[in-house]
Amino acid sequence: MKKLKETTFCLIPARKGSKRIKNKNIKNFFGKPLLYYVINTARKSGLFDKIIVSTDCFKIKKIAQKYGSEVPFIRPKKYSDDKSTDTQVVEHFLSFCKNKNLTVKYLCYVYPTNPLLSIKTLKNSFKLLKEKKAQKTLTVSAYEYPIQRALKKKSNGQFFFREPKYKNTTSQNLETFYQDATQCYWYNISKIKNFKKFEKFKTFGYELKNTEFVDLNTEDDLKKLKIYFKK
Repeated sequence: MKKLKETTFCLIPARKGSKRIKNKNIKNFFGKPLLYYVINTARKSGLFDKIIVSTDCFKIKKIAQKYGSEVPFIRPKKYSDDKSTDTQVVEHFLSFCKNKNLTVKYLCYVYPTNPLLSIKTLKNSFKLLKEKKAQKTLTVSAYEYPIQRALKKKSNGQFFFREPKYKNTTSQNLETFYQDATQCYWYNISKIKNFKKFEKFKTFGYELKNTEFVDLNTEDDLKKLKIYFKK
């Protein structure tokens, strides 16, 4: 079978299960399901040959298709529970592509609850991947407060410095640490042989401001996301 030309894919994982925010991936957000926003941004970016939603839910499938994404399969239950990993989702997708004789060179993995994701972020993080000849790029953000001065809590409620040696060190004299901004992850699939060794990938980060992303897990996160989105 002749190989198709598609080489750059966007993969959006959107399973139906969510404990802390019910139906999080399709929750109404200013009149649209959250999933709509990332699909729309991916489409407008012009970067992708295909935009694929990986889901275990027929309702989510219909919503994804309505807004312009393809849903060529229903993800198996064994890759759709609380213990399933992103690596398993990606490997399942790549296996599907291999069986369909689809060649994937670049893959962008985008969480479905990111209405703050911009076309600029997609393009610049992709540009970084190619310029650095990296295996992976991801969105990151500096921690707002130095983690070296973090506090721990004892069982009796008492607090203490996790690293006492830094208790009198000023913030500007402490090393900056970064967090995963959970927006998008670019992979050069042609340079990756084993996805399970992702921690050893040649990886670079595209930096975002703390107001440019929200890792959506709780109702408080949702309130913050609405504030940032309005601005």
